[in-house]
Order: sequence, then C-alpha cells, then structure tokens
Amino acid sequence: MVGRILGGIATSLLFSAFESWLVAEHFKRGFESQWLSITFSKAVFFGNGLVAILAGLLANFLADTLSLGPVSPFDAASCFLAFGMAIIIFTWSENYGDPSEGRNLLIQFKAAASAIASDEKIFLLGAIQSLFEGSMYTFVFLWTPALSPDDEDIPHGFIFATFMLSSMIGSSLASRLMARPNIRVEWYLQIVFLVSTAALFSPVAINFFITSTGQKGGSLTPTGRLLLFAFCVFEACVGIFWPSIMKLRSQFVPEESRSTILNFFRIPVNIFVCVVLYNVDAYPITGMFGMCAGFLFLAAVLQNRLKLAVEKPRTKTVENWTSGTETDSEMEPLNA
Repeated sequence: MVGRILGGIATSLLFSAFESWLVAEHFKRGFESQWLSITFSKAVFFGNGLVAILAGLLANFLADTLSLGPVSPFDAASCFLAFGMAIIIFTWSENYGDPSEGRNLLIQFKAAASAIASDEKIFLLGAIQSLFEGSMYTFVFLWTPALSPDDEDIPHGFIFATFMLSSMIGSSLASRLMARPNIRVEWYLQIVFLVSTAALFSPVAINFFITSTGQKGGSLTPTGRLLLFAFCVFEACVGIFWPSIMKLRSQFVPEESRSTILNFFRIPVNIFVCVVLYNVDAYPITGMFGMCAGFLFLAAVLQNRLKLAVEKPRTKTVENWTSGTETDSEMEPLNA
C-alpha cells in the first residue's frame, strides 16, 4: 500500500510537473512552439512505447524464463528508477517559477479553480482527459480477464508488448497528423474517441453474439484473438491521444497554474478507478467495458464542443468583417 501511495504521487508528478517543466524549459531556451508537438510524440513513441515494450519483454523473461517469480519485475523496476533519479538530479535544471509571487498552496489551488471555472476550453479539456484516462486505467485491470475468461494460459508479457507496439504506431501517426497544418487536433481527436468507443464496446458485442464454451485452460481462443485485435486498436488510439492532449494543454492551460490544474484533472480519474475496482465483483466484465465505452463516447461529444469553442472567436471575426462592423484592431492587419 505504501508503494502504491508513492506510485500515485510519482504518476501525478510525471503527468503534471514534468510536462509543466518541459513546456517552461522549451520556451526558456527559445525553441519554436511547433517543436513541442514533435517532442510530445517522440516522448510517447520512445518512452511509453519502445521502453515499455522492452520492459514487458524483460518482465516476462525474469518471471517466466528465469523463474524468479512475479515480484522480480518490480525489483528490476526499482533499479531503473534509481538510475533515472540520478540522471534527473545531476543533469536537469530546476524551475522554481517566479519567486516574487510568493503564492502558497491554497492560493495556487484557488487560482487553478478560478481558471477552470472561467475558461470553458480548460474545463472541457479536463473533462475529456478525465473520461479518457479513467477508461484507459480501467482497461488496464480488465484486459487480462477479458482475454482469459476460462483461465486460458496467455503470454501476458508478450501481449503487453503488443499493446505498447500499437501505442507506438499511434504516437507515430499523431506526429504525422500534428505536422500537417491543415489538420487540427480538435478535429481528429473526435474520430479517435469514437474508434476507442467501438474498440472497448467490442467485448459487449462479442459476448452478445458468441457464448463461451466453458472449457477451462487451453491457449488463446479465436474470440480472444478478436478481442486482442480490438484492444490493440484501442492502444493505438491511446498512442494518438497522449501527444495530442499534451499539445492542447500547452495551448489552453495557463503556464503559471499548469501543474495545479493538471493535478485537479487527475482527482476524478483516481476516484473513478477506485470506485470501479471496489465494485469490480459486483458487475459483469461486459458491464465494465460498456461503461468505459459510454465514457469515451461522452468524451467525443465534449471534444466536439471544444472544437466549436475554439472556432467560435474566428467565426465571429469573419462575420464582423463580412458585415462591415469590424473593430479597429481587426482592421489593423488589413490596413497593413
């Protein structure tokens, strides 16, 4: 339990403080703003993808091939974490923010809450992130029983590596999409959420049309292979989601409150996952997948609302220009 508490703190830092540090360091060094999307996609490709594949293969090698037991991957992970800690301490520069502000923790939380309440785009972004991440983390606990409902012997490490390979493909696709100026992140993320909805709804549909044989043991069944393909599609969507949502956060979330706001968004995710795990035996696994699919569909609806909110100022400017009621500030580029 202590390990999970520390892991939760580390995860929040990884997905909030690190991203804030990266964005601030990027602009402090005078890099181009469009390079951020490339950095985010590379981070997902190599970090969440390639390294995770190697980690899954290493875990399978330690636990099964060397017969060191299920705890051995955790022991190996502690060694890599210590190595990473040493690299960060001795090579990364610290970012303390603006010391002249002198804001305490309560003031930071109030500022973050005010930013979320006053800006619809930040609120929608947080809701979308919470819905997708909640479904994603629930999927982490559901894919194993879904692929082996009758205690089939499945290679967990290799399946995990396959998931990470799918995520790498998705992150590579995201980098290509974000590099095209005529394709907006707000537009293609709607498609990503709809495809994710169909992927996680597949266990419900398959269970409706195909009944289990009830035979215990054996290897991965044809139904399991079909589900594995659907789950790989979902992981590819996860690979597209991470760099895309990071780019949107860098655009809409204010720099001075980024870490606090990002941690605000993680609170409902953690509550949702805890509630699901506490009641995991009370509902069938297909019901859990159906709930996740519903959340992803709601994320697609909110993403469409975010797209309209982003396009609204531009539409108003065009309407004012065509009606001859443009302001002086709008006319300045035309006069120039």
